Order: sequence, then structure tokens, then C-alpha cells
Amino acid sequence: MKLKITVDGKTYEVDVEVAEEPVRHPQAFMVMPSQARVPAAPAPAPVADAGPVDEAKVCRSPITGTVVRIVAQAGQSIQPGDILVVLEAMKMETNITAPVEGKVKAITVGAGDGVKANQVVVELE
Repeated sequence: MKLKITVDGKTYEVDVEVAEEPVRHPQAFMVMPSQARVPAAPAPAPVADAGPVDEAKVCRSPITGTVVRIVAQAGQSIQPGDILVVLEAMKMETNITAPVEGKVKAITVGAGDGVKANQVVVELE
């Protein structure tokens, strides 16, 4: 499928392919015209949390943004790919999904909260 996207007054035509399987781990990305070459940005520094965290039992925000919706609830059983939290950044929504099967222990953010990249937003049991 071809789409036209306008960025800063410049229109770009891009080819978009629909994935057959749902994306399990959303990633932030930019679509750039093929002739533009932009060096890769360094990975964002981890946000300092209260202490050491078991990475297998947390979901982190992939981007800096604002919490639009909390979909999951504490105590809820989840499957990989289930939407837990919806963020907004630059007028685009990003779903934070469950990486593994389990149960939601705690949601550490609320609707309207600002979050930073790599901030823990959901803790799993």
C-alpha cells in the first residue's frame, strides 16, 4: 500500500506493508525519504527507578509521552500482545503490550501522567 505523508511541509510517498501477525513489542521509528541519510540516535539512558528491577517482570515505555489510557487492571491475567497502556507522543498513539503471559501486579502510571523513555509503567507477577 502506498501512502503520502507530509512532514514539515514536505510530502513523501512511502510503501507500507500490513503485518500478518500482531507486533508483540512496539518500537518507535521514523519514516524517512530514501535519499535522506540520518545517523542513528543513541539509545536513551535508562530512567532511574527506586532500585533494581527484574526486567522479565516489567513493561517499560518505549518513548517519552503522555498516558492516554490504562487498559489493564491490577490482578488481570494477560497474554503476550495484550494492550496494557496507551501512550501519546507527537499526536500519535503507541500501545504498550504484554511481552509474556502472566498477571498484572501493579500499574505505576495513571491517565494523563507524563512518562519518560524506559520508565517502568506496568509490573507483572
